[in-house]
Amino acid sequence: MSQEVHSRIAQLVEGNDVVLFMKGTPLFPQCGFSSRAIAILDHLGTEYETVDVLQDQEIRQGIKHYSDWPTIPQLYVKGEFVGGSDIMMEMYESGELQQLFADSGLTSAN
Repeated sequence: MSQEVHSRIAQLVEGNDVVLFMKGTPLFPQCGFSSRAIAILDHLGTEYETVDVLQDQEIRQGIKHYSDWPTIPQLYVKGEFVGGSDIMMEMYESGELQQLFADSGLTSAN
C-alpha cells in the first residue's frame, strides 16, 4: 500500500468519530454485509460517515492492509478498528456495541 493511500485512510479514520468502509452507499448498499452494517448503525441513531470502496480501488485494497482485516465492511469508532458486519452484529446483540458508542460519547446506552 502506498504512503498516499495509507494517509488518505488514516485521515478518514481519524477525522470521523464513526466511519464505515463499505460497498455502496447507505441508501444503496451493494452487498448484504454492508446493508446489515448500515441497519445496525441506523438503529443506534448515531451520526456516521461512509466510504464507498467500490468507487476507489486503492482504498478498497488499502483498507484491508490498514486494518489487517480481509473483508469489507469495516467499522472504525474514534480511530479504532471495531470489525466487520459479523462482529458488529454479535456486539450489537450482546449490547457491547451500544456500550462502546456510549463510552465514546456517541450515543446514550439504551
